[in-house]
Amino acid sequence: MDDLNPAVEASPFVTLVSSDGFEFHVRRSAACISGTLRRMLDVQSNFSEATSGVCHLVNLNGVVLSKVCEYLYYNERHRDVKGVPDMEIPSELCLELVMAADYLDV
Repeated sequence: MDDLNPAVEASPFVTLVSSDGFEFHVRRSAACISGTLRRMLDVQSNFSEATSGVCHLVNLNGVVLSKVCEYLYYNERHRDVKGVPDMEIPSELCLELVMAADYLDV
């Protein structure tokens, strides 16, 4: 089993699973923008997510998690750019996204 750990740790992708079962495969570098996900995926944390590469986010439904994933990529892509336009956010998701941002530490 120890032979498998380096492959899992080296995987450039992780899976985020919403409360309603939707799975999002995202780059590890994008997921680790979130402090919560970064700590979950840290191999020294001893969390099961660190070895499996799968994070179950029971507080987030698929619609919200989809927008969170979009934001993580948007943030990664525009990290060092000045004057970046705001990301489009549907008004009906604003409250849920604020709560998700707080939970995920982004």
